Amino acid sequence: MTAPEGGTTRAPATTGEHRPATGERAAARPARRGPADPVRALMHRHQKLCAHAVDALEIAAGLEAHGVTDRTAARFRHRDVFSLAEELYARVPRAEQDTPEAGGGWGRGWGGRCGAVLQLLPGAVCGATVAALASVGETAAPASRMAVAAAGVVLLALAVRLAVRSGPLRARHQGAGSRTAGLWVCWTVGYAVFGDRLLAELLAGGPDLPYAHPRPAVAAAVALSCAVLPAAGCARWFAVRGRRGLAASRGLGELAARTRPLLLAATALFLGALVALLLGAGAVFASGGAAAVAAAAALGVLLFLARLLAVHGFPEAAAAGLASAAALEALALALVLSARLPGLAPLVVPVEALTAPAGPAAVPAVACTAAALGLLAYGLRALTGACAHSPGPAGPARPPRP
Repeated sequence: MTAPEGGTTRAPATTGEHRPATGERAAARPARRGPADPVRALMHRHQKLCAHAVDALEIAAGLEAHGVTDRTAARFRHRDVFSLAEELYARVPRAEQDTPEAGGGWGRGWGGRCGAVLQLLPGAVCGATVAALASVGETAAPASRMAVAAAGVVLLALAVRLAVRSGPLRARHQGAGSRTAGLWVCWTVGYAVFGDRLLAELLAGGPDLPYAHPRPAVAAAVALSCAVLPAAGCARWFAVRGRRGLAASRGLGELAARTRPLLLAATALFLGALVALLLGAGAVFASGGAAAVAAAAALGVLLFLARLLAVHGFPEAAAAGLASAAALEALALALVLSARLPGLAPLVVPVEALTAPAGPAAVPAVACTAAALGLLAYGLRALTGACAHSPGPAGPARPPRP
């Protein structure tokens, strides 16, 4: 006679022997206490699988092939197999992690000093370009000033490219968004330098193209280029403490609770450093009001959050945030130009209502603030997951699960 599935055969009762009830046996037996870190044993058991996996999905597939189910994952304090695989992927170092740059840090010694120099390079190049334009003077030939400005822009672009390809700002995950983010960065930064004056001329009925001379927002350009260094410092601070929080956490919920304040603190630290740079540059170059400072600060935070997402494996979200800000800025210019067509004059009303209180700088301030808040909200979910803090280079991380 066989027992039903999941049950046991019932032993015959013996006379004169008292058998405690099930509840009494459970109360009498001391409760077994599991290890403080229940995932550690699983890490050692599947060390090779986790070390050579390119993403958490591969680990999840391997675990399922070994018979691990969602019910098994619940014993390790995870809701499903993929959630368990995310923690394993983040906690086990990659097999390719042999270079000093793994982990996105600056390193020590000569490598650290060289990385810091690269982060300082954009600010130095921008300052040298401004000084060169000042030495040429307003009375010089327009072609000479244009040549100096073009050379400065090219050198600044190369300096920024070097700065974001090393140290804490180096994106270890490549995705489709990485190829388009550069275009939106160029647009938003270009609008911050030239867009306010262009929008003001469009609203006034211009521009008078044969005699128009673009006048850049020098203070914003210098402050944003100098902000690469504090951005790298805040990114490294977030990455290092995120890894520490991952090592000390016993589950994804505890990791998220530890990481959310870190992201908010890193963003606030960078914002404070950027505002100080903007105020200092405004005092040196005697330019920029409160609205201009707010617009440049919003753009800087947007660029910082976008790079932070790209560094930790979410380049598509970073590109989407930058594209939304660029689209709003382009929409404002398009509405002003479209209002000049017969019958479309009401299209300019929203732009005029927005710029009337604070001037043309209100457009990039609103656009970049909205996009930055969107990326921050996304980052509070995406950057608090285990895959966002993987210790070595790998493929793109999966988007956060609802």
